[in-house]
Formats: sequence, C-alpha cells, structure tokens
Amino acid sequence: MSEQILIFDTTLRDGEQCPGASMNIREKLEVARQLARLRVDIIEAGFPIASDGDFEAVKSIAGEIQGPRIAGLARCVDTDIDRAAEAVKPAGDRARIHVFLATSAIHREFKLKMAQSEILKRAVEGVQRALGYCKDIEFSPEDASRTEPEFLAEVTHAVIEAGARTVNIPDTVGYAAPHEYGALIKYLFDHVPNIKKAVISVHCHNDLGLAVANSLAAVQNGARQVECTINGIGERAGNASLEEIVMALKVRKDAFGGYFTNIDSAQIYRSSRLVSHMTGMVVQRNKAIVGDNAFAHEAGIHQHGMMANRATYEIMHAEDVGRSSELTWGKHMGHHAVAKKLDEMGYKLSEDEVRRITDQIKALADKKKQVYDDDVMAIVEGQFTEVPQVWKLDYLSVTTGKIPTASVCLIRADKKEPITDVGTGDGPIDAMLKTIDRITGLKGSLADYSVNNVTRGKDAIGEVTVRVHFNGDAGRIVTGKGGSTDIIEASALAYLNALNRYLYEQRQTAETEKPTL
Repeated sequence: MSEQILIFDTTLRDGEQCPGASMNIREKLEVARQLARLRVDIIEAGFPIASDGDFEAVKSIAGEIQGPRIAGLARCVDTDIDRAAEAVKPAGDRARIHVFLATSAIHREFKLKMAQSEILKRAVEGVQRALGYCKDIEFSPEDASRTEPEFLAEVTHAVIEAGARTVNIPDTVGYAAPHEYGALIKYLFDHVPNIKKAVISVHCHNDLGLAVANSLAAVQNGARQVECTINGIGERAGNASLEEIVMALKVRKDAFGGYFTNIDSAQIYRSSRLVSHMTGMVVQRNKAIVGDNAFAHEAGIHQHGMMANRATYEIMHAEDVGRSSELTWGKHMGHHAVAKKLDEMGYKLSEDEVRRITDQIKALADKKKQVYDDDVMAIVEGQFTEVPQVWKLDYLSVTTGKIPTASVCLIRADKKEPITDVGTGDGPIDAMLKTIDRITGLKGSLADYSVNNVTRGKDAIGEVTVRVHFNGDAGRIVTGKGGSTDIIEASALAYLNALNRYLYEQRQTAETEKPTL
C-alpha cells in the first residue's frame, strides 16, 4: 500500500547553521519561495529566539509563503516558545511550533544536569505551552539515538499524551548505523501504546556519511516524516540530503514499499543551485543527483551503452530533476519579455530589478555566444545577495608576470567620486585585493576562496565565493559572491560583496545597540 512520506525541510534553520552559510532576509525569502515551488510539506524557517534577524525572517516567511506549513524552533523554555509562536503566527492554521529537549544520558549529566523525571516534566510542559498558541506541535528529544530506548519510549508516550502531533527522533550527532536506527524506530512502535496518534519523524546528521541511509531505514520501520536539507547542508558534516531521499523513494519504489512524496522533482536542480548560490556552499562535482558529474558519461563503454539505451547506465534522467538549459535569451529582448520569462521561472522581482537584469543579460550576450537559463539564474540570484553598496567597482585592470599588478577604481556611495589606486601582490588576485584594502581602509583576510562555473564552455560565467574576516575579527566570517565571464572581475565583485555586507551588518548592529529614550 502506498503511503506518503512528509518532507520537512530545515535548510533555513539547521542548514543555515553550517559555518559561513548565513543568509539575509531577502535570500531566505527567495529560498522559501523555491521550497514552496518544490512542494515541501513543512519549512522550518528558523530559530526565532536566536536573534532579531532570525525572528524577522521566520515572521516574513510565515506571512508570505503559501502552501507548506511554517515551523519555528524553540527549546522547552517559555521565552523561546513565546517568541516562536509570535514569529509563526502569520501562517495561521499552517503554523507549527517545534520544541526540543535533550534526553540522552550524556546530555542529562553534562549539559542539562537534570534527572529523567525533570526531563519528562519539562518536555510535557513545553508541548502544553506551545499548544496554547497553535494546534500543530512537534517535539524532538535531542540526541534520541543515544538515549536509552526505554526512556525514549517513555518521553515519546508522554509528549503524545500532552498533545504533540509529531515526534521527531533525531540522530543529532550522526552516530547511528542504519540497522540500529531502523530497529530503534521499530522499538518505539512496539513499546509506545499511543504512537499512532502522532507522525514519527526522523532528523539525521551525516557525520559518518549515513544520514540518508538512516532516514530510509527509519521509513521502512514506520517513520512518515523525514527532516532534510537541500544539498545536505547543515552543522558539521551536514544533514540528510533532500534530493537523495526524494529520488531514492521515487526511483526505488520496489525497495521502499511504494512510499511517495509530493515533491516536484523537476524543481530539485534549481533548488540546489539557488541554495548553493545563496549560502556560498559549492556542490561537489560528484554529489549524487545534483553534482556536475551526476549525469556525465566519459568512459567509451558507457557512452556506447547510452547511445544504445539510456537505461544501461542511467537509473533516472537528468530531466527528472530539472537538469536542462534551453537557449532562449538574447541581447534583443526587451524588459517586458524578460519580465514574462522570469515570472514563468518563479522569480518575484520589482520593475527596477527586471530592468537591471535585462541590461545585464544584454551585456552578457555581447560577451558570450550563447546565453542559457543558468546564466540568467546566476544574474537574478546576484540581485538577492546584494546589500547596500558603500563601495562599488568602477574599473579593474590587472597584469601578470614577474610583478603582478592591479589597477582598481572604486566609487564610494556617499562621495560619488572615483578613487583609483595601483598595487602589487603574489598574483593578480592578491594584488587586486590588497589594492581594494588600501582604497577602502579595511583589512580583509581570506578564510576561503572557491570558483564554480555556471554553464559549460570557454565563455561560461564563473561564480566566485569568498569567506573573509575583516580588521582582524577572526570570529566573524562574512561570505561574498560575485559572477562574471572574467574570473578576476568575479573575484573583485565577490570581495566587495563581502566588504559591503560587513559594513552593512556593522551599521545594523550599531543601530540596534543605540539606547532608546
């Protein structure tokens, strides 16, 4: 018998906790819109108590996004629950409060310093308080996979009796093996009398590379909700990958008992690209489903088999996950035609943004022989990563050789007059960055630098992602992104994006800390 598996996407909460992957509100809204197009069942939009920014992001998503349920995370603490309730309230009857409390012996002893009886009491009280705000409550016993099964069953029974509609069984540190984790889910079904009153969910981390395998083992043993992220991003080694879970269930219906999801798989590749661009987390080439090599066939024997019958070496088609790029763009398109096509692609843009994008498409068409959907997606997504530009690139020229030299001209927004300087470095990019530092008066240090091509070909757009800490603040890494057919220019744009983001965040922090009279 076919049964639906609910997809709970936590890209915007657990995924964003990946170091360097933070997003601003505009970026989070665009990801949430895409998750709605992907047709996930629940979007965990954030941890509202964590910061004012997280609260505003959850509230904005709850107010705008239609379709999925919108969840906010909260500890079993009154202030957390109250804040989460306020943030998800705009979602109405689609609001969910997700409360959690650690249950394992190691957490009880060293983190919480609570006995089992106190854990039970706090868990029930947390669920009951959340129920005062909305009907859809999820409870997670943190570090469930390392909790004594008997106590885990007792907690599960208690929170369901208290009114939790969903109970999530997290493998918080990615410790479980599939046969153990599947057996734990089965144990709960065998030992919790009221378990059928709730949906059993799973949330697996990938520390041993077993997050997807553990999630699927749980499904086979009764779990009906899987918590996962786009591209598998998340803390440490990441979370279970949404695209792998969905396509495993779709392609291997014979192995997974006919379980299905409501995911529109044709939106998977686009979702992957968007999240990669917004977070700066580059997808490895050999990543299943969405990596550049996922549908590449280089060996001669494979190519021959593919020509005879695609099924010889492909268990799914690239088109199944939306991996196609049609040549549909040119320099003669007007902004009305561009607006129509962008609307069809699902982008929500202002008229000014459409006009800027149209100009960029035309400029790109002058540089490239062919402009693809992926090129345009990179241009559009660049709009979402923009912050107020204190410094803007006006001119850049570099020379290589024995003494790499960069000539850089920047414009400061409040002065409008270009400032030019020339500098040298260990290479053209180093020379360019040092020259920018001298002009702006900010000292940046690269923590990470990566380049990813948007489309294939010699004239492809290169996307550069940098992670930078400024003025010696090693504890605060800022991500910047930039794209161009010229990698040096893309690097300058990415660095300036990080620099402007740093200045913007500094200004916001200063305004927040102003005393109110």
